Amino acid sequence: MDCISSRHSLEGEITVPGSKSHTIRAVLLGVLSGGATVVHNPLDSGDGLAAVNVARAFGAQVEQGDGWWRTTGTGRLRLPDDVIHTGNSGTATHFALAMASLCEGWTVITGDEQIRRRPVADLLGALNVLGAQAWPTRPGSDAPPVILRGGLRGGEARLSGFSSQPVSALLLAAGFAPGPTVILVDTPREKPYIRMTLDWLARFGLPVPEYDQSFTRFAAAGVKASRGAVPAAATNRRFDIPADWSAAAFPLVAAVCTPSKVTITGLDFGDTQGDKEVADILISMGADIRKEPEQGRVTVYGGKPLMAAEIDLTDIPDGLPALVVAAAYARGDTHFTGLAHVRVKETDRVDVMARELSRLGVRVLATRDTLTVHGGEAALNGGEAESHGDHRVAMALAVAGLFARNPVRVSGVECVDVSFPGFFTRLNRIGAAIRLLPKAPTSDLG
Repeated sequence: MDCISSRHSLEGEITVPGSKSHTIRAVLLGVLSGGATVVHNPLDSGDGLAAVNVARAFGAQVEQGDGWWRTTGTGRLRLPDDVIHTGNSGTATHFALAMASLCEGWTVITGDEQIRRRPVADLLGALNVLGAQAWPTRPGSDAPPVILRGGLRGGEARLSGFSSQPVSALLLAAGFAPGPTVILVDTPREKPYIRMTLDWLARFGLPVPEYDQSFTRFAAAGVKASRGAVPAAATNRRFDIPADWSAAAFPLVAAVCTPSKVTITGLDFGDTQGDKEVADILISMGADIRKEPEQGRVTVYGGKPLMAAEIDLTDIPDGLPALVVAAAYARGDTHFTGLAHVRVKETDRVDVMARELSRLGVRVLATRDTLTVHGGEAALNGGEAESHGDHRVAMALAVAGLFARNPVRVSGVECVDVSFPGFFTRLNRIGAAIRLLPKAPTSDLG
């Protein structure tokens, strides 16, 4: 499916889906915990459903209602009787690998085409050191499919910290190893996601490793239990999943870069999600964004000039696609740093965003760890672009069309359902008028 996005102003209120990062943790920790866990406002698509698939594979019951899910864990992980497919979710993939290390027997884990390109060697190396046996099924590959035999016993393992996902995955499993476990992290990135994992362990009453404030060392005491046994924690839990700040970045940028007045509701300003910083970055660039924490909303008065900035994305890599589009609107050269790990997301987002914005007329210079956007409202001409099957790239390029001089056609936009189901419908309700079509001739851009 393609979309055609053209210049429009926006006005009204918009909500965004529940956080995919919180949804995955709530569901999968519900498997590790005994009894029932009910979550409200889960991400009911894409990565959220990948977590449901993993939960069921390890023996949990998951009941799905309108706006709520109930996960019932048995207090003991069941060895999966089939291959686990994690879809497009890197977080669910890493968590499934860690959970499989607690089971007796062999587990096979794979995902979609993008997951089968994403490296998991850092986590596999640590699991092997700690007593499991894990390796990719393809010679020369460091990505799924992976075959893994459980038997995590504890010990000391080291992670690079290049991604937070291996760290969070080991934190989930370490407390259930028979012996003590020490996790050393060389250079932690994406620290808000590590904090989120620690917070969810505490909410469930599950073992929380001791850690230093730099997140470079974690120590779990371990449990005296047979392999695969998971001690039951408190039961009958209820959690509300907060709105996804990563998803909110796209209507934020859409409103900032157009003559609009948009209110985004349902936000939690005290949440651990790192991408809530996107609003502050836009404010620092000159955006008129009014925050109302007590009401859980922000209001954007858009169309005002933005100025270029220096932006470090070490801890908020998912903010890149939306912020690069804002940089194309801003006057001057915006310089992004801390991007090496952004190259191993659903796509190489540094390369993809540089390539696609260049196709639309923006001058972009990329290195391994940086990206420079030569912006200005007139920089974005319009034209044809590709999503590369990446949900955040698809949304970012569609937003770019709202202020480009000419329409922007983006191919392969069905992938937005991974994190933001109903994205186009919600934007159109506040005036975007983005057209969706299976296939359109080039003349539709005129």
